[in-house]
Amino acid sequence: MSTKFPVPQVPVNPDSWGPPSDTVDDSKFEKLPYAPFGRSDRLGRAADFSSYSTMNYRYNTRNRTYGDHSGVNSEFQYKVQEDDFELVDTAKSTTNQNRNKFTGTGGRQRNHQNRLRNLNSRRNDGRGGGGYGGSGQFQRTRRGQTGGRGNYGGRGNYGGRGGYYGGRGGRRDNWRERVDRQASVAIKTDWKLVTDMDLNKLSKGITNTDKPKSEDDLLWCGFLDRYHEAYDKCSTRNPTVLKRFENKLFYPVSTQDDPVIEKLAIEGQGNVFATDSILAHLMTCPRSVYPWDIVVQKLPGSGALFFDRRDSSQFDYLTVNETANVPPSTQKADDDPKGINTPERLSLESTAINHNFSQQILKNSPGTRKNFDLPNPFYDEDDNDGMEPASAAFRYRMFDLGDGIELVCRTELHGCVKKKNPGSSSAEDQYMTAFALNEYFNSMSPYSKTNVPAFGLINWREKLDTQRGAVLATELKNNAFKLAKWTAQSILANADQMKIGFVSRSTPKNPYEHVILATQFYRPRDFATQITLNEGSMWGIMRMLIGIFKDQPEGKYVLMRDPNKAVLKIFAVPPGTFEDEDEEEE
Repeated sequence: MSTKFPVPQVPVNPDSWGPPSDTVDDSKFEKLPYAPFGRSDRLGRAADFSSYSTMNYRYNTRNRTYGDHSGVNSEFQYKVQEDDFELVDTAKSTTNQNRNKFTGTGGRQRNHQNRLRNLNSRRNDGRGGGGYGGSGQFQRTRRGQTGGRGNYGGRGNYGGRGGYYGGRGGRRDNWRERVDRQASVAIKTDWKLVTDMDLNKLSKGITNTDKPKSEDDLLWCGFLDRYHEAYDKCSTRNPTVLKRFENKLFYPVSTQDDPVIEKLAIEGQGNVFATDSILAHLMTCPRSVYPWDIVVQKLPGSGALFFDRRDSSQFDYLTVNETANVPPSTQKADDDPKGINTPERLSLESTAINHNFSQQILKNSPGTRKNFDLPNPFYDEDDNDGMEPASAAFRYRMFDLGDGIELVCRTELHGCVKKKNPGSSSAEDQYMTAFALNEYFNSMSPYSKTNVPAFGLINWREKLDTQRGAVLATELKNNAFKLAKWTAQSILANADQMKIGFVSRSTPKNPYEHVILATQFYRPRDFATQITLNEGSMWGIMRMLIGIFKDQPEGKYVLMRDPNKAVLKIFAVPPGTFEDEDEEEE
């Protein structure tokens, strides 16, 4: 016996998609609650009963199921009075000697304060237990801050060996603040995408490539002052006030504005031109997080490549805690109305510190100054307003990368220092670069009232003299891109020594007064090995980028990092792009 299946009526809408508006019954959706959704919300896996949202559901069942739902019809409100049922605990009671005696509300608060005090050193330490453990109470373990085998401690989600945010195998990167950043330059409709590359694959795919076949010095310009050995004795107990050098001129001149590079290009020396800051930026770009852009021009006829920057860009400003798990927030805190801890203000502060530090550690005496054959090419003696150039030597070098690629780069040195040769009593002059790391205080942190830095950081005044290696390791994690870029610049300049200073604010809320807490010398190539920066991979990235532009037609291109993804994009842009901005800057 066969049964007929009734075919439902399907309304026809000849004017648009979907059913006609007059046939839709909106009344059946009135009683359904609305769940808002944001772009920054994290999405868990389907049927993942160990996820954070599931745990919240277990502990907040009464609030979510039996609580009030504003805006929902009373028909969907299921309220149960506490007198209508009785909760019976059938679990077998156990005695734990390690259980904290404060199991009530007061005990929870005391343990919460203790957990906050040690969160700075425990949050990124994988050995501790999770946040909440035991039977819904706080328990202390030998290795963990507050642990046990509860949902949030021991071997649970947030601690122990299988934890998401701690322990062995914990996904600590999820503590990174998710920020929707804006691109460094607006992409126009007439820009054409040439190619894009994944930076994560770029850093792993290019390994063990050859170094340049030869490195030759073309010109030396400027002068160098000698290093003052007294700054080797700086310590947290005996800090040195950082001075301001308002009478010094610094020259972050771009590639095409450099008259020496222009002269070398006309003479036919080299076919790829760049500065050390741009070259080091590209060599270490897989470690970058913030967006940036570089302009590349391929000249007609010769096909020479010029790697340059826009005049209105923030390319030459240093970043602070760019690669940290908790980077500086773009929003002003309640106790920071002036926004001194925003990324923009921290960038200006760090750049000024770096300039002042590089000049203060030198002896400002003409008798010990080392002058080179050519003067500073950017200093104008007739139009200087009483200013003098900063101590810097511009070393123009050519690197033969093979396959007809001759790269001319303007490198920079900051001073010279006398170092003894191993096995000899004589000392010789060695060239050095100087950079400064500055301590970052996060006003959003609960430790700001006690003048302790942000989460995941170390208080320099407590650890710098006794545990300098730990301080440097923390800076290598939080400023991986900046330190790698400094190291690459020192290697490009063939510097013998790299001087790194540790500079902190006099008070956490005063970004204008600083003190030098310590200084340290490093050999650039040894330091590169310490931070896992492979010199062959650096040159491999440049060979790949130069090869891409060699295959493109003549014109102007923009090489930019995506603001929210680890993707490197190359756009072909019209020839007159950015020229209006350059004229406005002039």
